[in-house]
Amino acid sequence: MKKKINGRTLLLFWLVLSVLFLTAVCIGGSFLDETARVTDFSRKNISPCIQYPFGTDWLGRDMFARTIRGLSISILIGVCAASVSAVAAFLLGVVSATMGKMADGIVTWLIDLVMGIPHMLLLILICVASGRGLKGVILGVALTHWTSLTRLIRGEVLQLKEQNYVKIAYKLGKGRWYVAMKHMAPQLFPQFVVGLVLLFPHAILHESGITFLGFGLSNEQPAIGIILSEAMKYLVTGKWWLALFPGIMLVLTVICFYTMGDSLRKLIDPASAHQ
Repeated sequence: MKKKINGRTLLLFWLVLSVLFLTAVCIGGSFLDETARVTDFSRKNISPCIQYPFGTDWLGRDMFARTIRGLSISILIGVCAASVSAVAAFLLGVVSATMGKMADGIVTWLIDLVMGIPHMLLLILICVASGRGLKGVILGVALTHWTSLTRLIRGEVLQLKEQNYVKIAYKLGKGRWYVAMKHMAPQLFPQFVVGLVLLFPHAILHESGITFLGFGLSNEQPAIGIILSEAMKYLVTGKWWLALFPGIMLVLTVICFYTMGDSLRKLIDPASAHQ
């Protein structure tokens, strides 16, 4: 009789597999930086083969090296931007729910303001105003992805405020910030971690999007958005591999981050212990 695979074991398997894939991309990208920039006109426009799995472009650059390097840059930007955004969301959510009606009103107004502006438009405006480049992209993504997590943290804090141990801490004379950090923060950590991981794919996709439109990273960097933007000019000439493989790898990277976030959420959930 075959033994049924435990649900948590399967989740852990997909989590580890996703982490290994993303780690391999980051490490590989760091070693392929120079290779991704090398041009060789003797090998230009080569279709996918054993020597060049992703083919080469019109300048003879190895598309596999460019794709892996581009993904590593996108992951770096996604991790930095999402981390800044998640920390800001955590602090604003706690402040909103614990520091009185005025603080709650200000944070709620900021959330409504950011969410009321078309997301991509706001992202482009912040990126351009910040000078574009790596700093501008990270700042733009970080300042536009905190709203949903802030609402989630705020809701969780409002529920925790009704718990007896929190009310007792207030009655013992403990300050609001002390209670929030000492008694509430540990309870919010699982939601914060899951929210942080789920911000990564959004950050990566939006970084690639604004770079594709020409408002992100410079053309000298082998970013995925630049690779796809340049490939659009050559698709009509039959160079399908210039966009297909970078696009597939970008989708796989986003799926891995979503898988990590979903797996973490289910593993942290106490109800999943019975699965």
